[in-house]
Amino acid sequence: MTSATAHPPSQVRTGGCLCGAVRYEADWPPQALVTCHCTNCQKQAGSALSVVAVLARDGLRVDGELNTYEDRGASGQPVWRRFCPRCGSPVITDTPAVAQQGLIFLKAGTLDETADLVPTLHYWTRSAQGWFPFNSGTIACLETQ
Repeated sequence: MTSATAHPPSQVRTGGCLCGAVRYEADWPPQALVTCHCTNCQKQAGSALSVVAVLARDGLRVDGELNTYEDRGASGQPVWRRFCPRCGSPVITDTPAVAQQGLIFLKAGTLDETADLVPTLHYWTRSAQGWFPFNSGTIACLETQ
């Protein structure tokens, strides 16, 4: 991820975990909407990929308690996966590099409104499921991050 580019928010989106114990407001639109196909995101999401909104840290306001599981990325650096301790819903992914840029990753599936979400970038495509239909040329694909 390159350094943050200022995108003034035009609206605020809300979301939260499955049980409602964690709620948030996020300045919208995000700087990017990415899918991550790395094997750790697949396991954490229980799916073929994870969809995350890249937001300015100060544009996310969370109400409720989150627990943190410390994972390790391919670089060996920590990846903090923050989730609701009651229902287990993943809400935020964070890393030191992302934090230094003033950004944070919000799990887009936790938004209340998701019908208009369109990914802008695919990460870790080399570990994507073989059946995943990449639309060649329409969305940038990176073999790693």
